[in-house]
Amino acid sequence: MIQAETVEAEFMYAYESGVSGSPLDITTARIGGGVALAMRNDPAGGYWNKALGFGVTEPVTREVVGAVVEHFRAYGNGRAVIQIAPSLLPPDWDDIKAAYGITKGTSWMKLGARADAIEAAPTDLRIAPVTPRDAREWAAVVLETFGMPAGGLTEMLVASVEHPSFHPFAAWDGDRIVAAANLFVHDGMASLNTGATVPGYRGRGAQSALIAARADVARKAGCEWIGAETGVPAEGARNPSLENLRRLGLRDLYIRDNWIWTQK
Repeated sequence: MIQAETVEAEFMYAYESGVSGSPLDITTARIGGGVALAMRNDPAGGYWNKALGFGVTEPVTREVVGAVVEHFRAYGNGRAVIQIAPSLLPPDWDDIKAAYGITKGTSWMKLGARADAIEAAPTDLRIAPVTPRDAREWAAVVLETFGMPAGGLTEMLVASVEHPSFHPFAAWDGDRIVAAANLFVHDGMASLNTGATVPGYRGRGAQSALIAARADVARKAGCEWIGAETGVPAEGARNPSLENLRRLGLRDLYIRDNWIWTQK
């Protein structure tokens, strides 16, 4: 399931490379088997400036990390998140961190399951694929729920609706979208992402039903495995997204730290 790192990197690359001439001012690069994604005008506080997917097809080395850091530095970004599965970190990771001023940030849980192990989940809301006609409303639900501003990010999400590897879904109450989610399929593996429910509709099974609907699409696309990632909650706190994924049959694979590079 370490290939879950690759499919995550590919959906992030698809999101950020899917718009041209954006005011977000994005540049993407493939480096050392992974991807580096720089968004100069990131309105989400740095979330979209990240590098990931490393160590699966090529080893993580000091040279690879140096090339990643240089990608962000050359583009004028003074901070970025580097995400590497713990089993893929090199033996000299402590030395590499010290050389480039990389520090530990928050942690994410990586989860996975066989696509055929996820069963249908009930909800009183209507679950259906998102069409281009629905794209802006769907994007607005995602951004509002995650506290990200509309504008360039709206255009980026809207572009994914017609991307052949993305399969966006929504939950409707009447003619209103009240929950949103996306699926990305790559090389026989699928990745759940972009799950969001507006506050007044939480607890009605929207995200569970959206997970199940996307798993069905993944199976039909020939995917044997499906992966996802979400934040590890602080001690004593809850993460409903993590609980939903576990409830639908996804299992914890590993905790992956977010490594923060900050320009000295």
